Amino acid sequence: MPATADHTAGLEKADKNSERLAMASLFQDPSAVGLFLDQFPNGVLITDPEGYVVFINKPYARFLELDQKAQIGRHCTEVIATSRMHIVAKTGKAEINAAMIINGESIVVQRIPIVKDGRMLAVFGLVMFHCLQDVHNLADKLKFLESKVEIYEKELRSLRQTRYTIDSIIGASATHERLIRLVDRAAANNLTVLITGESGCGKELFAQAIHNASARRLKPFVRINASAIPADLLESELFGYEKGAFTGAKASGKPGKFHMAHQGTLFLDEIGDLPESMQPKLLRALEEKEFDMVGGTKTIKSDFRLIAATNRDLERMVEENHFRSDLYYRLNVFNLYIPPLRERPDDILPQARHFIDDLAEEWSIPSPALAPETERILQSYNWPGNSRELRHILQRTMVTLEGNTILPHDLPLHLLNKTSPPHAPVFSSLKKSINDAEKRAIQAALKACDNNKAQAAKMLCIHRTLLYRRMKYLGISNS
Repeated sequence: MPATADHTAGLEKADKNSERLAMASLFQDPSAVGLFLDQFPNGVLITDPEGYVVFINKPYARFLELDQKAQIGRHCTEVIATSRMHIVAKTGKAEINAAMIINGESIVVQRIPIVKDGRMLAVFGLVMFHCLQDVHNLADKLKFLESKVEIYEKELRSLRQTRYTIDSIIGASATHERLIRLVDRAAANNLTVLITGESGCGKELFAQAIHNASARRLKPFVRINASAIPADLLESELFGYEKGAFTGAKASGKPGKFHMAHQGTLFLDEIGDLPESMQPKLLRALEEKEFDMVGGTKTIKSDFRLIAATNRDLERMVEENHFRSDLYYRLNVFNLYIPPLRERPDDILPQARHFIDDLAEEWSIPSPALAPETERILQSYNWPGNSRELRHILQRTMVTLEGNTILPHDLPLHLLNKTSPPHAPVFSSLKKSINDAEKRAIQAALKACDNNKAQAAKMLCIHRTLLYRRMKYLGISNS
């Protein structure tokens, strides 16, 4: 029995080999090849090196409404006026997925030169007319997808866009050097950062500089302004919402800023304007690194780094019960206070020259120089709007400048009079006056109590811990 089985297996193997040889010989027979190509669903045209037709299959002849046999020996341009088969034979370069108009229809064509031992034998043409509509449909789909990808890429670039680095922090003062060191330290760790300072001092610039110097620099930098979004929409902006969560919600839902900032940095500006109802939810997101979408049932985790900023006195807001103390302590892990520009006059001219060069590059004009008297005026001005006001003043000046030097008369009138403009924010000078008065009161109490902090706190009717905090904030020596 085993011998009979082996014999049978040998016969089956021999039969299969015979079938393969028969198939190979079939394709060596030109008439058999023609038979095969006639069954091909697309049009086939083969020419010799001179461009004369040696074969055209039945589907292509039917499409052209021509007699198949009558085309043999004709030049390809006599069969199809727009044919390029003879050109491909001369150049030897294939034309893949080329467009062609035949009988008023757009056709996709492949023209492939057949070369052996360096000699041109023929040109093989494949006309894909049966799948033309599919190609059009596919092209439409691809175009639609490309447009969607472009939109998403723009949104992603907008979310991740960060213009500023440590090199963007301009200055020459000792305070500037100290701020640079603090930015380096903040970037070296993953702690929550609270940036404080007056409006216009560049808090977002410092936030972006920290992000770009950190290990998260290749990930998103997502910004949101707590004062610019209505309180009833802020939760959905921060945490996102599920589809159908509320009237007017997108059918697909929307991810929140915490979700978008995964592995990156979330910059929450104007944190002092955060509604009290949102504060415990923000605290939970900071503590647990997780949150719930509006209308959602699933808890979402996000690995983000928070940088918050404010121009308000959060300590006083805590004392007045307008800001949660536990949230304040969670935010104030790494504090970065940016002094106003008037307190660091050595930074005014370096910043002014930087803004001038930056604007000149943006407008493609030569950078104007600053006259010595102009420099003196800029340094002596109070700058209630800080660096933002300085840039806007120079922008306005350069627009109307006629020469290549900024002279005193080119500056706005209020700078020449060394007075603040009528629209300058009152809260800046008021805050400084309050802080100065508080500093004098604390210093007087400490002097009266021979620097005994407990007695001074009782005299001022505040808790001793608050006294220490206010001393640190106001820069009062602890000795």
